[in-house]
Amino acid sequence: MQFPADLRYTKDHEWIKLEGNTATIGITDFAQSELGDIVYIDINTVGSTLAAEAVFGTVEAVKTVSDLFLPIAGTILEVNPALSAQPELVNTDAYGDGWMIKMTVSNPADVDALLTSEAYAKLVH
Repeated sequence: MQFPADLRYTKDHEWIKLEGNTATIGITDFAQSELGDIVYIDINTVGSTLAAEAVFGTVEAVKTVSDLFLPIAGTILEVNPALSAQPELVNTDAYGDGWMIKMTVSNPADVDALLTSEAYAKLVH
């Protein structure tokens, strides 16, 4: 199981990649493996400004539905359009084609308070 060093992580198993003022967010390889086969992703918060740890959508696997939590505060810009037809991309490429949302972050420095890949690896092992 991999946890790329260029990402930050939450205890709720989301990852975030900050590029300037824009962040890409998804769920971790660990999270998708725990959920199993993902069959549907419901995110209807585009345009919303949400606080850190607010629910921005849900992910549905064969046996469960889980909330998706925003790692830091900001405004949701877009949802990965590929996921509506291929939600399984989250299972096959959690850190690449399986990304979930892009957002403008309210305070980029907030990312520094999230878990490093080493700290997240310790959390899940």
